[in-house]
Amino acid sequence: MTVSNNPRFSAIQKVNDRVPRLIQKPVDQNGQVLNVSQVYGMMTFDNSQMKASLPKVIFEKLSDAIHSGQKLDSEVADTVAHAVKDWALSHGVSHFCHWFQPQTGLTAEKHDAFLTFDKEGLPIEKFSGSQLVQSEPDASSFPSGGMRTTFEARGYTAWDPSSPMFIMESPNTKTLCIPSAFISYTGDALDEKTSLLRSDEVLSQKAKELLAVYGDDVQGVETTLGTEQEYFLIDREFYSLRPDLVMSGRTLLGAQPPKGQQLDDHYFGTISPRVQAFMGELELELYKLGVPVKTRHNEVAPSQFEMAPIFELASLSADHNQLCMDMSKKVARRHNYECLF
Repeated sequence: MTVSNNPRFSAIQKVNDRVPRLIQKPVDQNGQVLNVSQVYGMMTFDNSQMKASLPKVIFEKLSDAIHSGQKLDSEVADTVAHAVKDWALSHGVSHFCHWFQPQTGLTAEKHDAFLTFDKEGLPIEKFSGSQLVQSEPDASSFPSGGMRTTFEARGYTAWDPSSPMFIMESPNTKTLCIPSAFISYTGDALDEKTSLLRSDEVLSQKAKELLAVYGDDVQGVETTLGTEQEYFLIDREFYSLRPDLVMSGRTLLGAQPPKGQQLDDHYFGTISPRVQAFMGELELELYKLGVPVKTRHNEVAPSQFEMAPIFELASLSADHNQLCMDMSKKVARRHNYECLF
């Protein structure tokens, strides 16, 4: 095989011609680039959005439900649903979904349109409290731990109000995502989040009992988490030549590189322009979703990098960790990279 038609050499030539991807950053009415604090959470229905769009009584009831675990009544759910629908429509959203974390290591979602018809048969956008609070996706194809047979495989997603709803942008569409827990008809956890929420509740209760022994009266105890992510960026030309990477995301075949991590020159080294362009766009997307990414740097191994967030509530951090991984892969492909965790 000659050099001209060798796939490896062709890939090297294409990679050498790559240039950093440039993006248009959000600007204000005067054309000034927005600061991170102005961009942060702009695609989330967070506490400030809820406070501004909900009646005071409804907002206080919702806050009580978030902080003390009180059950939401139908009036609160309907009011929140109406407010978040109007907010989502103002951002060009057409669909909504319950966003959950089945036992696959990934997230899952089933999209439904806001579109419905009134009594006269005219098209309208509608979103009810019952649609916000609960959905019933088919659970038969998700890992279940063998708890039930396929024909009994009803699964229910339930809104987790402690994690803000957010808008996920994709080519030609925007979707309102409702962070949710995923349980069976009998209440068994079918996801990664339900067990975390239940553990948090038990830990808080037991900590309150312990602190009461010492004379401290507290409403509850919260756990925090800051999940850093280490990842590899591989150019898609090289990635496509490696069936092991394509099929498993891991190196199964190969040899030690001629220049490995023993030279220590990559760790905390200067970030290449193309990688930094990827990091900048990734951070912008995560800031819009309210993910508090704080740190970025080269890791030890060649092509290995790291990002780390500011600590926050454990259940919220778990959601943000999933968003980090999902968004990393999406943004990496815009830069002709494949992101491997």
